[in-house]
Amino acid sequence: MIAITDVSESDLSIIQDIAHRTWPSTFEAILSPTQISYMLEIMYSLDSLKAQIQDKNHVFLLAKDQTDDEPLGYVSYELNYKKEPLTKVHKIYLLPSSQGKGVGRLLIDKVAEIAQCNGNNRLGLNVNRFNKALQFYERMGFLMVGQEDIDIGEGFLMEDFILEKQLT
Repeated sequence: MIAITDVSESDLSIIQDIAHRTWPSTFEAILSPTQISYMLEIMYSLDSLKAQIQDKNHVFLLAKDQTDDEPLGYVSYELNYKKEPLTKVHKIYLLPSSQGKGVGRLLIDKVAEIAQCNGNNRLGLNVNRFNKALQFYERMGFLMVGQEDIDIGEGFLMEDFILEKQLT
């Protein structure tokens, strides 16, 4: 059984740990080791994670295995993104051992439920154009609505598709 719980600032080291255990295998065929290290530092330092919650209104949810209380993955989202009825999924990562077991679907479904309860009628997210997770999002009902290149500094770009899913 899987439990999905809210993440408090005291749990951010768990999010950080999952990111550091997930990113290398997720992005090794797409990004250089230097870019992976750079992005982990700017997105997952404890100060950055705290700022995402305190200043950017990101909410993190953690999926755990209830039998042993082991973390499986997380999602972060923001309601009313850009003052639209859109909930933006900023991050969703699962430990490699948790992938393909329905955990990602549970996290997306939970965010969709929260979005609808807050009057949002769409979910949105960005995904690297070469990320194999694109197939997962398409199976979940997301459609490509655009693409963008985001300069993140140090000469690095995030080359993303923009996806959205209508909520009913």
